[in-house]
Amino acid sequence: MQAQTEHLSTTAAHAFLAALPEKIQRALITYAEEIDYPVEAVLESAIAGFLNHDSISFVDCKPMTGTERMAS
Repeated sequence: MQAQTEHLSTTAAHAFLAALPEKIQRALITYAEEIDYPVEAVLESAIAGFLNHDSISFVDCKPMTGTERMAS
C-alpha cells in the first residue's frame, strides 16, 4: 500500500499506536496533548527525527544510511 500524502494519516497513526506497549502509547498521547498537536504529527516527527536529525516531518526527511549516520 502506497501513501497518498507525505504525512502520516490519522488511521495509520492509531494503528501504529495500537501496536505499541501501553506505556509508550500513553506517553505519546500525553505528549501530543501537552503540546496541542495531533498524535500523528508527534509520531511522524519522532520517526523523521530518528531517521534524519534535522527533520521534523516526512516532507523534509532525508533518511541516512547507518554509515552516513555514523559519519555525522
